[in-house]
Amino acid sequence: MRKIKTLGLLGTGVIGGGWAARALHCGIDVVAADLNPAMEEWIRGAVENASPSLDALTADVPTPAKGTLRFTTDAEEMASTADFIQESVPEDLAIKRKVYTAISATAPADVIISSSTSGFMPTEMQKGMTHPERMLVGHPFNPVYLCPLVEVVGGVQTSDDNKIAAKAFYESIGMHALMVRKEVPGHISDRLQEAMWREMLHALNDGIATTGELDESIVYGPGLRWAVMGMNQIYMIAGGKGGARHFIEQFGPALEWPWTHLKAPELNDKIIDGFVDGTTEQANGRSVRELERIRDECLVAIQRVLKKHDIASGSTLNLFEASLKSRAESNN
Repeated sequence: MRKIKTLGLLGTGVIGGGWAARALHCGIDVVAADLNPAMEEWIRGAVENASPSLDALTADVPTPAKGTLRFTTDAEEMASTADFIQESVPEDLAIKRKVYTAISATAPADVIISSSTSGFMPTEMQKGMTHPERMLVGHPFNPVYLCPLVEVVGGVQTSDDNKIAAKAFYESIGMHALMVRKEVPGHISDRLQEAMWREMLHALNDGIATTGELDESIVYGPGLRWAVMGMNQIYMIAGGKGGARHFIEQFGPALEWPWTHLKAPELNDKIIDGFVDGTTEQANGRSVRELERIRDECLVAIQRVLKKHDIASGSTLNLFEASLKSRAESNN
């Protein structure tokens, strides 16, 4: 496996900025490429905004000297100097294929090219590439610098060695690599989130609840549990002494009841306005940056509590801190 000293980023929006912040915190240099030169100021601001939260997250261990960030508008220049490339351009298959064709012809054959795509399958994006066996999906979750999950998905032509190498790299920067067994549109997590979002849009359309009330139904209940254990484990506990079998025997019949919609409602002005107006009211005058800082402080606190019990993202944080400590000590 190639030693990753420089991470190449293609696309410098919210996701690209998150990748940059996480890599730089781990002492990895970043070369960020974007056609729009104005994005240099944006990504540097994103890294600056994320740094205090990353410092707080790993406050218990020494960390290596932060990496350096370089910006370029030349994607092929980035590809020629990177040891691993993470693509985060807009969700347009034609755009992705175009940039892969260009950068794969420039990047050395052993440089993995990974996509942050939330929905496309790698097999769809490998067409026309040079050395398609090194292309895969590494789908993160926002904010990338604090949420450790990354879904790793290989395509038909992706080699097992490259999937293993990608997993090792992501884990080296403090992430939990979930190796997806089979490529499907939306991977795993987004398919689950989309099902819930569809129900929320139906609730808005049917006048059942506002966006604030829908979020309350998560924040004060299942959302608290999900940070600690997944739904399956939580339901097993809810089965009491009888465990998972008792739970599914008791609540399984409810799956036949008309509680949910499988198909999303057609997006109309009522739904869109309800979504926009509702979330604006929830923000209560706070800017996106202010909300990001609140979110990040809470994410840090939750993970540091979970760390004490070595469960969920707290377990990933323990591994991350051990890696950072080892790296910092080896540099001394």
